[in-house]
Amino acid sequence: MRSKVKGVAAGFAATALLLSSGAAFATNGYFTHGVGAQSKGMAGTGVGSNSAMGPIVAASNPALSVFQQDAWEVGLSIFSPRRTHTVTQSANLGSFGTFSLEEGSYDSGSEWFPIPYVAKNWTLQNDGVIAFLFYGRGGMNTDWDNPDAVAYFDPTGQGGTGQPFPGTFGAGKAGVDLSQGFLSVTYAAQTSDRFAWGVGPVFAVQMFEANGVQSFAGFTKTLADSIAATGQPTDVPALSNNGHDMSYGWGFHGGVWFGFTDRFSGGLSYHSKMSMSEFDDYADLYAERGGFDIPSSIRGGVSMLVTDTMRVNVDVEHTAFSEVDSVGNPMSNIFNCFTANPQVFPTTDGCLGGPAGAGFGWEDMTSYKLGLEWGADERNTWRFGYSYGEQPIQSADVLFNILAPGVMEQHFTIGWTRTTASGGALTVSFMYAPSVSVTGPNLFDFTPASPANPPQNITLEMEQFEFEVSYRFGSRQ
Repeated sequence: MRSKVKGVAAGFAATALLLSSGAAFATNGYFTHGVGAQSKGMAGTGVGSNSAMGPIVAASNPALSVFQQDAWEVGLSIFSPRRTHTVTQSANLGSFGTFSLEEGSYDSGSEWFPIPYVAKNWTLQNDGVIAFLFYGRGGMNTDWDNPDAVAYFDPTGQGGTGQPFPGTFGAGKAGVDLSQGFLSVTYAAQTSDRFAWGVGPVFAVQMFEANGVQSFAGFTKTLADSIAATGQPTDVPALSNNGHDMSYGWGFHGGVWFGFTDRFSGGLSYHSKMSMSEFDDYADLYAERGGFDIPSSIRGGVSMLVTDTMRVNVDVEHTAFSEVDSVGNPMSNIFNCFTANPQVFPTTDGCLGGPAGAGFGWEDMTSYKLGLEWGADERNTWRFGYSYGEQPIQSADVLFNILAPGVMEQHFTIGWTRTTASGGALTVSFMYAPSVSVTGPNLFDFTPASPANPPQNITLEMEQFEFEVSYRFGSRQ
Protein backbone atom coordinates (compact mmCIF):
# COMPACT_ATOMS: atom_id res chain seq x y z
CA MET A 1 0.00 0.00 0.00
CA ARG A 2 2.83 2.38 0.91
CA SER A 3 4.51 1.82 -2.46
CA LYS A 4 1.25 2.64 -4.24
CA VAL A 5 0.93 5.89 -2.32
CA LYS A 6 4.51 6.78 -3.18
CA GLY A 7 3.81 5.94 -6.82
CA VAL A 8 0.78 8.22 -6.92
CA ALA A 9 2.77 11.05 -5.27
CA ALA A 10 5.64 10.58 -7.70
CA GLY A 11 3.25 10.60 -10.64
CA PHE A 12 1.59 13.80 -9.43
CA ALA A 13 4.96 15.46 -8.92
CA ALA A 14 6.15 14.48 -12.39
CA THR A 15 2.93 15.75 -13.95
CA ALA A 16 3.17 18.99 -11.99
CA LEU A 17 6.71 19.57 -13.17
CA LEU A 18 5.72 18.90 -16.76
CA LEU A 19 2.72 21.21 -16.70
CA SER A 20 4.13 24.09 -14.67
CA SER A 21 7.86 24.04 -15.42
CA GLY A 22 9.09 27.43 -16.51
CA ALA A 23 5.95 29.26 -15.44
CA ALA A 24 6.50 32.98 -15.03
CA PHE A 25 3.34 34.52 -13.63
CA ALA A 26 3.50 37.98 -12.16
CA THR A 27 0.14 39.57 -12.86
CA ASN A 28 -1.44 40.08 -9.43
CA GLY A 29 1.80 39.80 -7.51
CA TYR A 30 2.96 36.33 -8.50
CA PHE A 31 -0.57 34.94 -9.02
CA THR A 32 -2.43 34.93 -12.32
CA HIS A 33 -5.21 37.47 -12.92
CA GLY A 34 -7.63 34.55 -13.31
CA VAL A 35 -7.89 30.83 -14.04
CA GLY A 36 -9.54 29.59 -17.24
CA ALA A 37 -9.91 31.28 -20.61
CA GLN A 38 -13.49 32.42 -20.06
CA SER A 39 -12.79 34.06 -16.71
CA LYS A 40 -9.55 35.57 -18.02
CA GLY A 41 -11.47 37.18 -20.88
CA MET A 42 -13.31 39.14 -18.17
CA ALA A 43 -10.16 40.11 -16.22
CA GLY A 44 -10.57 37.12 -13.90
CA THR A 45 -14.10 37.99 -12.75
CA GLY A 46 -17.06 35.67 -12.25
CA VAL A 47 -16.91 34.51 -8.64
CA GLY A 48 -20.60 35.45 -8.28
CA SER A 49 -21.79 34.41 -11.76
CA ASN A 50 -23.95 31.36 -12.52
CA SER A 51 -23.22 31.47 -16.25
CA ALA A 52 -21.63 28.50 -18.02
CA MET A 53 -17.87 29.15 -17.82
CA GLY A 54 -16.66 25.54 -17.96
CA PRO A 55 -15.47 23.12 -15.24
CA ILE A 56 -12.31 25.16 -14.58
CA VAL A 57 -14.50 27.87 -12.97
CA ALA A 58 -14.29 25.86 -9.72
CA ALA A 59 -10.76 27.26 -9.35
CA SER A 60 -12.42 30.67 -8.84
CA ASN A 61 -15.33 29.47 -6.73
CA PRO A 62 -16.00 25.74 -6.06
CA ALA A 63 -19.73 26.44 -5.60
CA LEU A 64 -20.07 27.36 -9.29
CA SER A 65 -19.53 23.74 -10.36
CA VAL A 66 -23.28 23.14 -10.01
CA PHE A 67 -23.90 25.42 -13.01
CA GLN A 68 -21.41 23.75 -15.36
CA GLN A 69 -21.77 20.86 -17.78
CA ASP A 70 -20.38 17.38 -17.19
CA ALA A 71 -17.44 17.72 -19.53
CA TRP A 72 -13.70 17.77 -19.90
CA GLU A 73 -12.01 21.11 -20.47
CA VAL A 74 -8.40 21.68 -21.49
CA GLY A 75 -6.57 24.97 -21.93
CA LEU A 76 -3.20 26.37 -22.83
CA SER A 77 -1.91 29.91 -22.41
CA ILE A 78 1.17 31.49 -23.94
CA PHE A 79 2.41 34.02 -21.41
CA SER A 80 5.00 36.70 -22.17
CA PRO A 81 6.42 38.95 -19.42
CA ARG A 82 8.91 41.65 -20.48
CA ARG A 83 11.14 42.61 -17.53
CA THR A 84 13.78 45.31 -17.27
CA HIS A 85 15.82 46.78 -14.44
CA THR A 86 17.73 50.05 -14.74
CA VAL A 87 20.53 51.14 -12.41
CA THR A 88 21.89 54.66 -11.95
CA GLN A 89 25.55 55.50 -11.43
CA SER A 90 27.18 54.72 -8.10
CA ALA A 91 29.74 57.04 -6.52
CA ASN A 92 30.87 54.26 -4.17
CA LEU A 93 31.49 51.36 -6.58
CA GLY A 94 31.73 48.86 -3.78
CA SER A 95 34.15 50.83 -1.57
CA PHE A 96 33.64 51.66 2.12
CA GLY A 97 31.73 48.40 2.66
CA THR A 98 29.10 49.12 0.01
CA PHE A 99 27.61 46.77 -2.58
CA SER A 100 27.06 48.55 -5.89
CA LEU A 101 25.65 47.51 -9.24
CA GLU A 102 26.89 48.49 -12.69
CA GLU A 103 25.09 51.45 -14.22
CA GLY A 104 22.84 50.55 -17.15
CA SER A 105 19.58 49.01 -18.30
CA TYR A 106 19.20 45.22 -18.46
CA ASP A 107 16.49 42.96 -19.90
CA SER A 108 15.58 39.54 -18.56
CA GLY A 109 15.65 36.60 -20.96
CA SER A 110 13.03 33.81 -21.09
CA GLU A 111 10.07 35.80 -22.42
CA TRP A 112 7.69 33.02 -23.55
CA PHE A 113 6.03 30.40 -21.34
CA PRO A 114 3.36 27.75 -22.10
CA ILE A 115 0.96 27.11 -19.18
CA PRO A 116 -1.72 24.37 -19.54
CA TYR A 117 -4.68 23.31 -17.40
CA VAL A 118 -7.27 20.52 -17.31
CA ALA A 119 -10.65 20.23 -15.57
CA LYS A 120 -13.60 17.81 -15.38
CA ASN A 121 -17.08 17.82 -13.79
CA TRP A 122 -19.13 14.81 -12.66
CA THR A 123 -22.77 15.21 -11.55
CA LEU A 124 -23.79 12.64 -8.94
CA GLN A 125 -27.18 11.00 -8.47
CA ASN A 126 -27.97 13.38 -5.60
CA ASP A 127 -27.25 16.31 -7.98
CA GLY A 128 -24.04 17.09 -6.15
CA VAL A 129 -21.02 17.78 -8.36
CA ILE A 130 -17.42 16.63 -8.09
CA ALA A 131 -14.87 18.74 -9.94
CA PHE A 132 -11.30 17.73 -10.71
CA LEU A 133 -8.85 20.54 -11.51
CA PHE A 134 -5.18 20.75 -12.32
CA TYR A 135 -3.76 24.18 -13.11
CA GLY A 136 -0.94 26.64 -12.64
CA ARG A 137 -1.82 29.64 -10.52
CA GLY A 138 1.42 31.20 -9.33
CA GLY A 139 5.11 31.56 -9.98
CA MET A 140 7.88 33.92 -10.96
CA ASN A 141 10.88 33.73 -13.25
CA THR A 142 13.83 35.96 -14.14
CA ASP A 143 16.90 35.28 -16.23
CA TRP A 144 19.51 38.04 -15.89
CA ASP A 145 22.39 36.93 -18.11
CA ASN A 146 23.58 40.20 -19.68
CA PRO A 147 27.38 40.02 -20.06
CA ASP A 148 27.70 43.72 -19.16
CA ALA A 149 26.16 43.26 -15.69
CA VAL A 150 28.72 43.76 -12.90
CA ALA A 151 28.56 44.20 -9.13
CA TYR A 152 31.23 45.99 -7.06
CA PHE A 153 32.24 45.05 -3.53
CA ASP A 154 35.31 44.37 -1.39
CA PRO A 155 35.80 40.58 -1.34
CA THR A 156 37.88 40.78 1.86
CA GLY A 157 34.92 42.13 3.84
CA GLN A 158 37.18 44.82 5.35
CA GLY A 159 35.45 47.78 3.64
CA GLY A 160 38.36 48.62 1.34
CA THR A 161 38.33 49.42 -2.36
CA GLY A 162 35.56 47.72 -4.29
CA GLN A 163 36.33 45.35 -7.14
CA PRO A 164 34.13 44.39 -10.10
CA PHE A 165 32.64 40.88 -10.29
CA PRO A 166 30.58 39.63 -13.26
CA GLY A 167 26.85 39.13 -12.90
CA THR A 168 23.95 41.19 -11.60
CA PHE A 169 24.96 40.42 -8.00
CA GLY A 170 28.61 39.68 -8.74
CA ALA A 171 28.16 35.89 -8.79
CA GLY A 172 27.51 35.12 -12.45
CA LYS A 173 24.17 34.69 -14.19
CA ALA A 174 21.36 35.62 -11.78
CA GLY A 175 17.69 34.80 -11.56
CA VAL A 176 15.02 32.61 -10.02
CA ASP A 177 12.53 30.09 -11.36
CA LEU A 178 9.47 29.38 -9.21
CA SER A 179 6.66 27.21 -10.57
CA GLN A 180 3.50 26.16 -8.75
CA GLY A 181 1.08 23.45 -9.81
CA PHE A 182 -2.28 22.90 -8.05
CA LEU A 183 -4.47 19.78 -7.91
CA SER A 184 -7.96 20.22 -6.48
CA VAL A 185 -10.93 17.91 -6.03
CA THR A 186 -14.03 19.75 -4.84
CA TYR A 187 -17.62 18.85 -4.02
CA ALA A 188 -20.47 21.30 -4.69
CA ALA A 189 -24.23 21.20 -4.13
CA GLN A 190 -27.32 23.41 -4.16
CA THR A 191 -29.59 23.65 -1.14
CA SER A 192 -32.08 25.70 -3.17
CA ASP A 193 -32.33 27.70 -6.37
CA ARG A 194 -30.86 30.61 -4.42
CA PHE A 195 -27.88 29.03 -2.71
CA ALA A 196 -24.95 26.78 -3.63
CA TRP A 197 -21.78 25.81 -1.81
CA GLY A 198 -18.57 23.98 -2.61
CA VAL A 199 -15.43 22.88 -0.78
CA GLY A 200 -12.45 20.61 -1.22
CA PRO A 201 -8.75 20.03 -0.57
CA VAL A 202 -6.05 21.58 -2.70
CA PHE A 203 -2.66 19.92 -3.12
CA ALA A 204 0.30 21.83 -4.46
CA VAL A 205 3.81 21.18 -5.68
CA GLN A 206 6.44 23.89 -6.08
CA MET A 207 9.70 23.82 -7.99
CA PHE A 208 12.35 26.47 -7.31
CA GLU A 209 15.83 27.40 -8.47
CA ALA A 210 18.02 30.42 -7.67
CA ASN A 211 21.26 31.41 -9.37
CA GLY A 212 23.83 34.15 -8.96
CA VAL A 213 23.17 35.18 -5.33
CA GLN A 214 26.18 33.59 -3.64
CA SER A 215 27.54 37.10 -2.96
CA PHE A 216 25.08 37.33 -0.04
CA ALA A 217 26.71 34.40 1.80
CA GLY A 218 28.07 36.84 4.40
CA PHE A 219 24.52 37.62 5.50
CA THR A 220 23.32 34.05 6.05
CA LYS A 221 22.40 32.43 9.36
CA THR A 222 24.66 29.49 8.57
CA LEU A 223 27.74 31.69 8.37
CA ALA A 224 26.74 33.90 11.30
CA ASP A 225 26.10 30.90 13.58
CA SER A 226 29.48 29.43 12.64
CA ILE A 227 31.28 32.66 13.54
CA ALA A 228 29.34 32.94 16.81
CA ALA A 229 30.17 29.36 17.79
CA THR A 230 33.74 28.93 16.56
CA GLY A 231 34.99 32.34 15.50
CA GLN A 232 35.51 30.91 12.02
CA PRO A 233 33.44 31.14 8.84
CA THR A 234 32.03 28.06 7.11
CA ASP A 235 30.70 27.10 3.71
CA VAL A 236 27.17 28.21 2.80
CA PRO A 237 25.93 25.36 0.61
CA ALA A 238 22.17 26.03 0.40
CA LEU A 239 22.10 29.55 -1.01
CA SER A 240 22.57 29.54 -4.77
CA ASN A 241 23.12 27.47 -7.91
CA ASN A 242 21.76 24.20 -6.54
CA GLY A 243 19.43 23.36 -9.43
CA HIS A 244 15.70 22.83 -8.99
CA ASP A 245 14.34 21.84 -5.59
CA MET A 246 10.78 20.69 -4.90
CA SER A 247 8.26 21.46 -2.17
CA TYR A 248 4.88 19.86 -1.38
CA GLY A 249 1.88 20.91 0.67
CA TRP A 250 -1.85 21.31 0.91
CA GLY A 251 -4.71 23.54 1.98
CA PHE A 252 -8.39 23.88 1.13
CA HIS A 253 -10.65 25.93 -1.10
CA GLY A 254 -14.28 26.77 -0.37
CA GLY A 255 -16.97 29.03 -1.74
CA VAL A 256 -20.64 29.97 -1.76
CA TRP A 257 -23.05 31.44 -4.30
CA PHE A 258 -26.18 33.46 -3.54
CA GLY A 259 -29.00 34.11 -6.02
CA PHE A 260 -30.53 37.32 -4.72
CA THR A 261 -32.94 37.61 -7.66
CA ASP A 262 -33.27 35.93 -11.04
CA ARG A 263 -30.86 38.51 -12.50
CA PHE A 264 -28.61 39.43 -9.58
CA SER A 265 -26.26 37.06 -7.75
CA GLY A 266 -23.13 37.10 -5.63
CA GLY A 267 -20.34 34.83 -4.55
CA LEU A 268 -17.54 34.49 -2.03
CA SER A 269 -14.57 32.13 -2.13
CA TYR A 270 -11.59 31.52 0.10
CA HIS A 271 -8.29 29.80 -0.68
CA SER A 272 -6.48 28.94 2.54
CA LYS A 273 -2.82 29.48 3.25
CA MET A 274 -0.99 26.35 2.13
CA SER A 275 1.62 24.86 4.41
CA MET A 276 4.50 23.74 2.20
CA SER A 277 7.61 21.71 2.91
CA GLU A 278 10.87 23.67 2.92
CA PHE A 279 13.21 24.16 -0.02
CA ASP A 280 16.12 22.38 1.66
CA ASP A 281 18.53 23.21 -1.16
CA TYR A 282 17.85 26.92 -0.50
CA ALA A 283 17.67 26.90 3.31
CA ASP A 284 20.29 29.68 3.39
CA LEU A 285 18.22 31.93 1.11
CA TYR A 286 14.62 31.89 2.33
CA ALA A 287 13.43 32.70 5.84
CA GLU A 288 12.69 29.82 8.22
CA ARG A 289 15.36 27.60 6.62
CA GLY A 290 13.87 27.54 3.14
CA GLY A 291 10.21 28.10 4.02
CA PHE A 292 7.96 29.21 1.19
CA ASP A 293 4.28 28.70 2.05
CA ILE A 294 1.56 29.80 -0.37
CA PRO A 295 -0.48 32.78 0.92
CA SER A 296 -4.22 32.79 1.40
CA SER A 297 -6.58 34.73 -0.82
CA ILE A 298 -10.23 35.73 -0.58
CA ARG A 299 -12.54 36.82 -3.39
CA GLY A 300 -15.97 38.36 -3.42
CA GLY A 301 -18.11 39.47 -6.33
CA VAL A 302 -21.52 40.22 -7.75
CA SER A 303 -22.98 39.47 -11.16
CA MET A 304 -25.94 41.11 -12.88
CA LEU A 305 -27.83 40.28 -16.05
CA VAL A 306 -28.52 43.80 -17.29
CA THR A 307 -30.26 42.40 -20.41
CA ASP A 308 -31.07 38.89 -21.60
CA THR A 309 -27.74 38.80 -23.45
CA MET A 310 -25.44 40.98 -21.34
CA ARG A 311 -23.93 40.24 -17.93
CA VAL A 312 -21.73 42.50 -15.78
CA ASN A 313 -19.38 41.12 -13.10
CA VAL A 314 -17.63 43.07 -10.37
CA ASP A 315 -15.06 41.23 -8.24
CA VAL A 316 -12.59 42.12 -5.48
CA GLU A 317 -9.67 39.85 -4.60
CA HIS A 318 -7.27 40.14 -1.65
CA THR A 319 -4.04 38.14 -1.37
CA ALA A 320 -2.13 38.07 1.93
CA PHE A 321 1.48 38.00 0.69
CA SER A 322 2.67 39.39 4.02
CA GLU A 323 1.69 36.22 5.91
CA VAL A 324 4.55 34.32 4.22
CA ASP A 325 7.84 35.46 5.78
CA SER A 326 9.99 34.70 2.73
CA VAL A 327 7.77 36.98 0.66
CA GLY A 328 6.63 39.60 3.17
CA ASN A 329 9.70 40.22 5.35
CA PRO A 330 11.47 43.45 4.30
CA MET A 331 14.97 43.35 2.86
CA SER A 332 16.13 45.62 5.68
CA ASN A 333 15.93 42.65 8.09
CA ILE A 334 19.28 41.64 6.67
CA PHE A 335 20.91 44.52 8.55
CA ASN A 336 19.96 42.77 11.80
CA CYS A 337 22.23 39.89 10.90
CA PHE A 338 25.08 39.06 13.32
CA THR A 339 27.75 39.54 10.68
CA ALA A 340 26.65 43.11 9.93
CA ASN A 341 27.40 44.43 13.41
CA PRO A 342 27.79 41.81 16.19
CA GLN A 343 28.11 44.41 18.95
CA VAL A 344 24.76 46.02 18.14
CA PHE A 345 22.91 42.99 16.74
CA PRO A 346 24.05 39.87 18.62
CA THR A 347 21.27 37.70 17.14
CA THR A 348 21.25 35.79 13.85
CA ASP A 349 17.46 35.72 13.40
CA GLY A 350 17.48 38.43 10.72
CA CYS A 351 20.07 36.68 8.57
CA LEU A 352 19.08 34.99 5.33
CA GLY A 353 17.58 31.64 6.26
CA GLY A 354 16.77 32.81 9.79
CA PRO A 355 13.30 32.87 11.38
CA ALA A 356 13.08 36.61 10.60
CA GLY A 357 15.27 36.44 7.51
CA ALA A 358 15.15 39.12 4.87
CA GLY A 359 12.54 38.60 2.13
CA PHE A 360 11.08 40.47 -0.82
CA GLY A 361 9.10 42.91 1.32
CA TRP A 362 5.81 42.39 -0.48
CA GLU A 363 2.69 43.94 1.01
CA ASP A 364 -0.79 42.42 0.73
CA MET A 365 -2.47 43.11 -2.61
CA THR A 366 -6.12 43.94 -3.34
CA SER A 367 -7.35 43.85 -6.94
CA TYR A 368 -10.59 45.37 -8.26
CA LYS A 369 -12.04 43.77 -11.38
CA LEU A 370 -14.78 44.54 -13.89
CA GLY A 371 -15.99 42.06 -16.50
CA LEU A 372 -18.58 42.14 -19.30
CA GLU A 373 -20.09 39.10 -21.02
CA TRP A 374 -22.22 39.58 -24.16
CA GLY A 375 -24.02 36.81 -26.01
CA ALA A 376 -23.98 38.02 -29.61
CA ASP A 377 -26.06 35.00 -30.74
CA GLU A 378 -26.62 31.36 -29.83
CA ARG A 379 -23.12 30.38 -30.90
CA ASN A 380 -20.92 33.39 -30.09
CA THR A 381 -20.15 35.06 -26.76
CA TRP A 382 -17.80 38.03 -26.32
CA ARG A 383 -16.08 39.07 -23.10
CA PHE A 384 -14.21 42.17 -21.97
CA GLY A 385 -12.50 43.08 -18.71
CA TYR A 386 -10.35 45.47 -16.72
CA SER A 387 -8.64 45.08 -13.35
CA TYR A 388 -6.49 47.24 -11.12
CA GLY A 389 -4.48 46.52 -8.01
CA GLU A 390 -1.61 48.46 -6.46
CA GLN A 391 1.57 46.45 -6.94
CA PRO A 392 3.04 44.97 -3.72
CA ILE A 393 6.73 45.94 -3.98
CA GLN A 394 7.99 48.82 -1.84
CA SER A 395 10.72 51.15 -3.08
CA ALA A 396 13.07 50.14 -0.24
CA ASP A 397 13.08 46.52 -1.45
CA VAL A 398 13.95 46.94 -5.12
CA LEU A 399 17.40 45.32 -4.86
CA PHE A 400 16.11 41.84 -3.96
CA ASN A 401 13.12 42.25 -6.24
CA ILE A 402 15.36 42.34 -9.29
CA LEU A 403 14.84 38.59 -8.85
CA ALA A 404 11.03 38.89 -8.68
CA PRO A 405 9.75 42.16 -10.21
CA GLY A 406 6.00 41.52 -9.81
CA VAL A 407 4.99 45.14 -10.36
CA MET A 408 1.91 44.79 -12.59
CA GLU A 409 -1.20 46.83 -11.73
CA GLN A 410 -3.62 47.11 -14.69
CA HIS A 411 -4.95 44.39 -16.99
CA PHE A 412 -7.04 44.82 -20.14
CA THR A 413 -8.66 41.67 -21.46
CA ILE A 414 -10.86 40.40 -24.29
CA GLY A 415 -12.27 36.95 -24.98
CA TRP A 416 -14.51 35.03 -27.36
CA THR A 417 -16.34 31.69 -27.16
CA ARG A 418 -17.72 29.75 -30.13
CA THR A 419 -20.12 26.93 -29.29
CA THR A 420 -19.90 24.02 -31.72
CA ALA A 421 -22.76 21.97 -33.15
CA SER A 422 -21.71 19.00 -30.99
CA GLY A 423 -22.06 21.04 -27.80
CA GLY A 424 -18.38 21.78 -27.32
CA ALA A 425 -16.99 25.27 -26.86
CA LEU A 426 -13.82 26.87 -28.18
CA THR A 427 -12.65 29.90 -26.17
CA VAL A 428 -9.80 32.32 -26.73
CA SER A 429 -8.71 35.21 -24.52
CA PHE A 430 -6.06 37.90 -24.67
CA MET A 431 -4.57 39.98 -21.85
CA TYR A 432 -2.38 43.06 -21.99
CA ALA A 433 -0.84 44.57 -18.85
CA PRO A 434 0.79 47.94 -19.60
CA SER A 435 4.22 48.79 -18.32
CA VAL A 436 4.59 49.65 -14.64
CA SER A 437 7.77 50.62 -12.81
CA VAL A 438 8.92 51.16 -9.24
CA THR A 439 12.12 53.01 -8.26
CA GLY A 440 14.05 52.90 -5.03
CA PRO A 441 17.54 53.06 -3.55
CA ASN A 442 20.09 50.28 -3.46
CA LEU A 443 20.22 49.99 0.33
CA PHE A 444 23.66 48.36 0.17
CA ASP A 445 25.17 51.33 -1.70
CA PHE A 446 24.98 53.74 1.22
CA THR A 447 27.41 53.92 4.12
CA PRO A 448 28.06 56.44 6.91
CA ALA A 449 31.69 56.43 5.78
CA SER A 450 30.67 58.31 2.64
CA PRO A 451 27.51 60.24 3.54
CA ALA A 452 28.06 62.71 0.72
CA ASN A 453 27.54 59.92 -1.82
CA PRO A 454 23.83 59.19 -2.21
CA PRO A 455 22.89 55.56 -2.93
CA GLN A 456 22.29 54.56 -6.52
CA ASN A 457 18.70 54.01 -7.61
CA ILE A 458 17.21 50.89 -9.14
CA THR A 459 14.09 50.90 -11.33
CA LEU A 460 12.10 47.71 -11.92
CA GLU A 461 9.81 47.66 -14.94
CA MET A 462 7.55 45.09 -16.60
CA GLU A 463 4.74 44.70 -19.12
CA GLN A 464 2.88 41.52 -20.06
CA PHE A 465 0.94 39.80 -22.79
CA GLU A 466 -1.00 36.55 -22.60
CA PHE A 467 -2.95 34.55 -25.17
CA GLU A 468 -5.00 31.59 -23.99
CA VAL A 469 -7.09 29.01 -25.83
CA SER A 470 -9.32 26.36 -24.28
CA TYR A 471 -11.78 23.73 -25.46
CA ARG A 472 -14.67 22.26 -23.53
CA PHE A 473 -15.76 18.97 -25.03
CA GLY A 474 -19.41 18.24 -25.72
CA SER A 475 -21.38 16.55 -22.97
CA ARG A 476 -24.63 14.74 -22.37
CA GLN A 477 -26.25 17.81 -20.79
